[in-house]
Amino acid sequence: MSLQAPEFFTELCLPFHDHAVVGNTYYAAPVPGAPLRLRIDFTRTIHADTYGGLRVAVVHPERGEIDAVALSFVDHGTFHRRDEATNTRPNTKHYGTFGTYHRPGRPPWEGAVTTGLRDAIEQYTAVWFPGAWAASAPKRAAGPTPRSTPAPPTVPARARTR
Repeated sequence: MSLQAPEFFTELCLPFHDHAVVGNTYYAAPVPGAPLRLRIDFTRTIHADTYGGLRVAVVHPERGEIDAVALSFVDHGTFHRRDEATNTRPNTKHYGTFGTYHRPGRPPWEGAVTTGLRDAIEQYTAVWFPGAWAASAPKRAAGPTPRSTPAPPTVPARARTR
């Protein structure tokens, strides 16, 4: 069954414009014209068709893989809420993982919170591709700044005397 990788990587909101998902792997060129590339794969667990994280690698077209890091779903809280809600215990097959089998119409990684993974990928890419994250990030539209109403001043309570 499909991991629905394009949808997963879309949910990560990675800012690189020059990217593609091929099969279950995300490829990007964070710095246009530079030889280094970014590759992100799902990491397998000891259980068949079960994935426990992402493997982020820096690849050079001639020298191959230069560096890689494994980002586990458990370490980055990806399925913490889902596992807590379903009372899934640590050290079980389904804790902090997802498999290829899932409910029809739902992604296999349903319940994933990708903020921690995204932050870790941002930190990792900052080392190998300095400035690429900020240069690729979408610019916010200029608009009115939200106004906040100041809180009323607090009146100190007076002590009672008898």
